[in-house]
Amino acid sequence: MKEPEIITFGCRLNAYESEVIRAHVAAAGLGEMVVVNTCAVTAEAVRQARQRIRKARREHPAARLIVTGCAAQIAPERFSAMAEVDHVLGNEEKLLPESYERLRSESAPAVAVGDIMAARTTAHHPVGRFAARTRAHLRIQTGCDHRCTFCTIPLGRGNARSVPVDALVAEVRRLVASGHREVVLTGVDLTAYGRDLAEDLTLGKLVRAILREVPELARLRLSSIDSIEVDEALMAAIAEEARLMPHLHLSLQSGDDLILKRMKRRHLRAQAIRFCEDVRRLRPDVVFGADLIAGFPTESEAMFQNTLDLIDDCGLTYVHAFAYSPRPGTPAARMPQVPRAEIKARAARLRAHAKARLEAYLESEVGKVREVLVERPGRARTPQFAEVELTEPCPPGAIVAVRLTAVANGRLKGSLCTDAEPLRQVDEPLLAG
Repeated sequence: MKEPEIITFGCRLNAYESEVIRAHVAAAGLGEMVVVNTCAVTAEAVRQARQRIRKARREHPAARLIVTGCAAQIAPERFSAMAEVDHVLGNEEKLLPESYERLRSESAPAVAVGDIMAARTTAHHPVGRFAARTRAHLRIQTGCDHRCTFCTIPLGRGNARSVPVDALVAEVRRLVASGHREVVLTGVDLTAYGRDLAEDLTLGKLVRAILREVPELARLRLSSIDSIEVDEALMAAIAEEARLMPHLHLSLQSGDDLILKRMKRRHLRAQAIRFCEDVRRLRPDVVFGADLIAGFPTESEAMFQNTLDLIDDCGLTYVHAFAYSPRPGTPAARMPQVPRAEIKARAARLRAHAKARLEAYLESEVGKVREVLVERPGRARTPQFAEVELTEPCPPGAIVAVRLTAVANGRLKGSLCTDAEPLRQVDEPLLAG
């Protein structure tokens, strides 16, 4: 029986859920199958998914083709109307084994998409192992209770729902036992973790529990967080836990206060800058990434400049720059729009400045010793998530000390250290709180 082809768009959460889908398809014993797990964060993401569906059908004319993910949840009729598509599954339905068992029947429904806003809890869906990866993703929550004016994700994911701590700790143990050296905690609104389960449960307390209960885990990493929601326990973990990687990706979106208010964000520019300063005092070797949107409705040149300047003011290393696109049904789509050509030009300026910042950071790493995780032959990642091209062979999954020697093609080059120099010698020690 052929292995199912799972085509994943979008975030790390989708990457995790694609592994759950892969396991369910295999357990159901279905024939040749292609699953397209879509994203709806931008109009471009939806366009690319539709394009890939058509290509998948040309490549697999005899396969059953299933479409799922956020775009399918929000607009199932748009995908079920495509001649290439056999079935459409919602975001809840895609994680249920019975959804795939039903597909063995000729009478399986063409569309199975429920009311995502009615979901009040979320179950843990163990994966156990991510094929051919040394890094594993772990879904700790889904959904979002906030309503940013540009965002459709709550329509695709529903309200915030968290997975209990015990189930997550047990899954981390399984992942480590399967050979994963690094686990990345993922979700839609990561810093909202736990509030639906217990009044005093937070992301920071979960991080502490995982690191305490699974001492054999070498590295723990966070995906995107909302800086204004970071709790005291997480700040303490950043300061004290060497196994929590010094790489934080922030959901900032804009550097202009009026635009942030029109986006219905919960922070202001000064708060974002202060957060980065506070974390750097606790963890001097930390690096920051961020999501930034160019061309949000009503954005003037001066407002855009504030966003451009935020890259330097926060000291961002990795920037995901998005060109704003109106999403149907969102308040921002009804606001006065910036001309499309100007949006694209501003996004290009953001990306160019971000590229220069990343190149400067990589150059600053040359000569330092870093402890890297080998992900595949010849490639590794530093704790700060910089990609390293190794000059000597090293098995995937190994964590080794390398001296960073050069920058080429957007990545560092590194050679294995043969002396006894202590790791992290180039950074200040972690603070004790």
